[in-house]
Amino acid sequence: MPITDPFEDFGDVAEIARGLDDADPAVRRVAVLALAETADPEAVPPLARAAADPDPDVRRQAALSLGGFDGPETAAALAGALTDPDRSVATAAAESLTELKDARAGDPLLPLAGHGDAFVRAAALRALRGLRLPAALGPAVAALGDPEPAVRAQGVGVIAYLKREEALPSLIAATRDADAEVRRAAIGGLAFARHGSAVEAIAAALHDAEWSVRETAAEALGRAGTAEGAEASGEVLIAALGDATWQVRQKALRSLGRLRFRRAVPTVLAALSEEMASLRKEAAAALGEIADPAAQAGLEGIANDPDPDVRKTARWALARLAA
Repeated sequence: MPITDPFEDFGDVAEIARGLDDADPAVRRVAVLALAETADPEAVPPLARAAADPDPDVRRQAALSLGGFDGPETAAALAGALTDPDRSVATAAAESLTELKDARAGDPLLPLAGHGDAFVRAAALRALRGLRLPAALGPAVAALGDPEPAVRAQGVGVIAYLKREEALPSLIAATRDADAEVRRAAIGGLAFARHGSAVEAIAAALHDAEWSVRETAAEALGRAGTAEGAEASGEVLIAALGDATWQVRQKALRSLGRLRFRRAVPTVLAALSEEMASLRKEAAAALGEIADPAAQAGLEGIANDPDPDVRKTARWALARLAA
């Protein structure tokens, strides 16, 4: 008899939940799957019970299944599963926690930001990020002093999502963190800050020793700051077009186009001769965004570029200039 037979004729949560008392872990696991398929909020209590099942496979499936539900009871069950001794269960709980949208789910998560296990701290902060709870700001700022880079990075994420001006100094300080991923997270968070000090911190990161940090900074400058700060951003982005790493140059070209920085036109025109087709395409796109007539001859020169994407972008840019 197929193992799903005991449940296939039942849609009632209470009836399905009886399978959680079966001696066979496989039957209990199928009951968990069936409960999840009901999509009924009444399934949360039995799923929470299954998250404490003696069998780790059942617990893992329960943690995964709880990701389809929301609310404080779901959060409490997942918070408990996050500290499970079996790392596969804890990992499943961590993933499901990111699906929570109900702000009330923050209550069982906030204490876990100070848990003794770095995995738990990082996962709790990652879940709190999406909830945007003002109460999470304190634990997030405290996390910036954590010895584990993964925890610091998640703390940065919470601060960035909250967008609180009083936390701006902490975010700026994180752009100088010892870990490159933390620096990248901080720079990405500052991209949405409308403050001159944020733009200065991002611009400084264009001199970072790690190319991935410089790449993030080059992209962030196209989004950060105010119209008044675009001048300074444009100048440092022009300088970034001389970076040794092509990914940095690509993002600098994209940001110059987004800023429509006219003084960049001569330097961007030079990028139309880049060996990499993706850079020539990005340069053409930037010139189209800036829409300066001075770029017409250069764009006409690559309208028959060997690469089809470059040709298409050049023709689009020329149409922008003619509009």
